Amino acid sequence: MNEQSSRSAAPELWLERNATSPGNVTRLLHLIIAFPLVAAHAAFAAPCQFEAQGEGRVAAIIDGRSVRLDDGREIRLTGIEPTATTKQSLAALLVGRDVTLRSSDDTPDRYGRQGALVFIRDSEVSAQATLLAQGDAIASAEIADKVCAAALMASEAEARRQKKGSWADPSAIKNPESPDDILAGMGRFMVVEGKVLSVRQAGATTYLNFGRNWTRGFAVTISKRMLPAFETAGLTLKSLENKRVRVRGWVEGNTGPRIDVRLVGQVELLGANEPTGVRP
Repeated sequence: MNEQSSRSAAPELWLERNATSPGNVTRLLHLIIAFPLVAAHAAFAAPCQFEAQGEGRVAAIIDGRSVRLDDGREIRLTGIEPTATTKQSLAALLVGRDVTLRSSDDTPDRYGRQGALVFIRDSEVSAQATLLAQGDAIASAEIADKVCAAALMASEAEARRQKKGSWADPSAIKNPESPDDILAGMGRFMVVEGKVLSVRQAGATTYLNFGRNWTRGFAVTISKRMLPAFETAGLTLKSLENKRVRVRGWVEGNTGPRIDVRLVGQVELLGANEPTGVRP
């Protein structure tokens, strides 16, 4: 029996040898209950538990994605993009609270802000996950760690299912068949769902076209340098033709609206029968 099998069998052997001992009945019951709870807790706590990059107390909310600690440090909450309710929800959640900052890198951005996942002291759920689960933020797809990224996306998906927060508004998810609605959000971070009508390459750029009119319809642009990342993720761009996808990113464009994809997580393949706004 290998070491892992021995560890798995240990509780069963202990129970078998001690089940008839009256003095151990209560401990047995506690053990039976505790094992699944501990396992579930460990699984839940696993995502996003990066190395601690400092602690502090939140003194103020700067904007929908930034907070100021009482020592003057400015922290940018990675992994999310704000909605109309993010700043207010952040204030209710974090102001006056002691927090731990977790990240794989504490290098400040060009504005001097430290990017991190923010955890209220002694909590194993990040502020980002809480905001996403409430529908008070949108997942940005910027987290490189696959397990953490999947956990944050799952929090958002649950809010979409329950139509919480911003997801209660049907227009929160844009329809590429109405490109003018997307173009009206120029410069904003948006979520778009629809069918890819064609996949075309022009020079070093691949276009996922959602409209018949390539110049005025909604399209997603993907640089050639991104192709290896998509292939590693098991997703070839040509295979997306005639498939329903969800895309998130900043809306650009002069005539037709565009989202430039720079991270694989910005593109999600949807099930054929999946309702709008929901992902299994």
